[in-house]
Amino acid sequence: MKGDGKLSKPLPKWLMERYAILWKNFKSEEFDHDQAANILKEKKERLVSVILSELKKHGWLIVTLHPDDSRKRIYKLKNPEDAIIEIK
Repeated sequence: MKGDGKLSKPLPKWLMERYAILWKNFKSEEFDHDQAANILKEKKERLVSVILSELKKHGWLIVTLHPDDSRKRIYKLKNPEDAIIEIK
């Protein structure tokens, strides 16, 4: 997704592997933390939060507040082609 104002940075291998799993399942669809946890199947639930946080920090994930519950977040992956173009 273009225009989110955040340039992408290269991902470490461990994070790129998780991004690829999420991209295969969600592509450009929105998802929440629980859906990501079900797809990633990490042994430690906390690791899912770390993965999502790192993807956001690297510019590969767009995060918005849930329209009905501001405590929850909605996630959307940046298209890998757009992310790669943005890498400097």
